[in-house]
Amino acid sequence: MSVVTNTTTIGAIDAPSRRNTELMLLGFAVAIPVFAYLNVGLALDGEIPAGMLGYGLGLALLAGIAHLLVRRFAKYADPLLLPLATLLNGLGLVLIWRLDQSPRLIADSMRRYGTHSGDAPQQLMYSAIGVALFLLVLVFLKDHRVLQRYTYISMVVAIVLLLLPLVPGLGADVFGAKIWIRVGPFSIQPGEFAKIVLAVFFAGYLMVKRDALALASRRFMGLYLPRGRDLGPILTIWALSLAILVLENDLGTSLLFFGMFVILLYVATERTSWIVMGLLMAVGGAVAVGSFATHVQSRVAAWLDPFECLKTAPPDTNMAWACDQMTQVLMSFGSGGTVGTGLGQGNSDLINFAVNSDFIFATVGEELGLAGAMAFILVYGLIVERGLRTALAARDPFGKLLACGLSGAFALQVFVVAGGVMGLIPLTGMTMPFLAYGGSSVIANWALIAILLRISDTARRPAPAPAPSPDAEMTQVVRP
Repeated sequence: MSVVTNTTTIGAIDAPSRRNTELMLLGFAVAIPVFAYLNVGLALDGEIPAGMLGYGLGLALLAGIAHLLVRRFAKYADPLLLPLATLLNGLGLVLIWRLDQSPRLIADSMRRYGTHSGDAPQQLMYSAIGVALFLLVLVFLKDHRVLQRYTYISMVVAIVLLLLPLVPGLGADVFGAKIWIRVGPFSIQPGEFAKIVLAVFFAGYLMVKRDALALASRRFMGLYLPRGRDLGPILTIWALSLAILVLENDLGTSLLFFGMFVILLYVATERTSWIVMGLLMAVGGAVAVGSFATHVQSRVAAWLDPFECLKTAPPDTNMAWACDQMTQVLMSFGSGGTVGTGLGQGNSDLINFAVNSDFIFATVGEELGLAGAMAFILVYGLIVERGLRTALAARDPFGKLLACGLSGAFALQVFVVAGGVMGLIPLTGMTMPFLAYGGSSVIANWALIAILLRISDTARRPAPAPAPSPDAEMTQVVRP
């Protein structure tokens, strides 16, 4: 018996780009901040704010240009990342503008500087620069795998960025933390850009060394412990994070970099022992440094009992400032309750300086309540989830590790900021991504989103269909 089977080669079905979905979501991401802007104006002055139209058009223009470039250069990228980042950036601008209208902050600015122009216009300029960098990454970074060539160059660049604040005449000491550099009238936080560069180095290094780190181990009490010579990478990063903590008095950046490396170690090797060792080393290092670093001691004291600390701290010291801010933050969250006091109707400006940067999440907790705070955490969680989904979909190990590293760094930064403001962990001095005032933060995080979009575009892009073979058009199968 003979059976003739006709087989044809069918090209790969073109996957949906989801750009129209992204456009629709961007409409909501622009409309919600504009509505919030209107709400603040009505609450403060009882009338529609004069700048609402310009703000809405400016945010819509930035979002529209970004969407068109994504449609052109990253057609298959994740459709949620850009709308989520736009929503957070837009709401951050509204919250900063709301704090600019505070009579207390206006009076303080007039007393200090003799003028008050507000921080919202500058933040809008920083946001535009961030979107411009976002577009440049999409246009010129055609393939994320190109970054793997610069693994060790990235390490050198990251170290230079971390050491810049220690250069005499260039670094600036801001309330005990040496994490800033001044270039003319502008201040830059190099650590925000170093986290992206370090993610490239970690991903490239662990992609090559993961087998040695995963397989060369001994089993002890259910854990696979690495050999002594394989402990070099984690010991080096641990020492670097401690050096940052000691020399720059920066607890947040130290936690961020060491945590990101431990996360990538676990992803690359699938060994729980790396997580356990990382936690033990982080706790041990923090305790050791906290025993003599006064800046860290003041933040720990403000975390343990801010009200008692406020009574005993010497006036006009960093400890007194930290304790006073923490007490005001806790009262802000307490007065917000479940649904909040309403936009523009809170008193978080009592926190004084850093209310629109380090402590802006306290304004969310007071004026939008527990429901609003959870909504913001959910949006941040969605960005992390889409980043991890991108890592799972990536077709190359470097892309998987890079997406995990960037998503992990973003998640850790949200955790240490929100956790510090809510009293879960000591204050770190970092800024809430996209939400808080700060040019370095918003620019670096737009670049982070762009790299994730590039990786997701490569992962979701359908593979080209193979050329049809004439011999495959018909196959004759003969069976006895």
